[in-house]
Parts: sequence; C-alpha cells; structure tokens
Amino acid sequence: MTTTPSSEQLVGILRDTIVALVRRDGPDLSARQLGVFLTCYLQDGAHTVRGLAADLNVSKPAITRALDRLGELDLARRKVDPMDRRSVLVQRTLKGTAFLRDLRGIMSDAAAAAKKGAAAHEAKGTEAGNRKSASA
Repeated sequence: MTTTPSSEQLVGILRDTIVALVRRDGPDLSARQLGVFLTCYLQDGAHTVRGLAADLNVSKPAITRALDRLGELDLARRKVDPMDRRSVLVQRTLKGTAFLRDLRGIMSDAAAAAKKGAAAHEAKGTEAGNRKSASA
C-alpha cells in the first residue's frame, strides 16, 4: 500500500535535499537557477529564454542571469536557433544530466529517511496507545 506523504513530510524532504546539496562539493544553485535547470531537464521540447520566462513567470533578464550561471557550471548551454537566428535555444549537457541524476538520488534518500521517520513515529504512537489501553 502506497501512502501519500503529508505536506510536513514533503517540506522535510525539500529541506533535507537542499541541505544535502549545500553540503556536497559541487554547484550551489539559487532557487531561480534550480527552477530554470529543472524546467529545462524535466519538460520536453525546445526551451527559449522567452518560453522559460513565461513558464516561470519571471522576467527575461532573470532567466538570462540564471542561464549565465548554469552555463558557467556547464549545466546548460545556449545555442542559436537555426530556424530563427534571433532566438536562442537552451540545451542540456552531460554534466547537467549527471547533476540531475545526483539530485534524484539525494531526493530518494531524503524521501526514504522521511518514510522511515514517519513509520517510527507511527510505531511509537501505536506503542503508547497500547500501553494506555492496557493500563485502563
């Protein structure tokens, strides 16, 4: 039986994931940079600065700054659109794919820890309830 994690567990998973990302050796991305990165890697199709700005509801200069940082880290690169040379496409990189794989592993570990913690908390609650009813 699969249970849906509570909002408290989801926030805990997010916290544990961010803490693990901050502690590890590697790029330290802002929330905006991570949002742009995940949009590029998890949504199919070609991504442009204009499209990312619309998807994330932020300005084009904000997307450009995020892409500058992702480019410095080799997590994404820009390429002129051959169909419309005025437009720039965002491309995935091998290093970006590896970062996403690592991120998935970190999140899986955090989710497993949250699930284990929830099970231990539930067992402790059941144990306390059993003691209470036995003494009554």
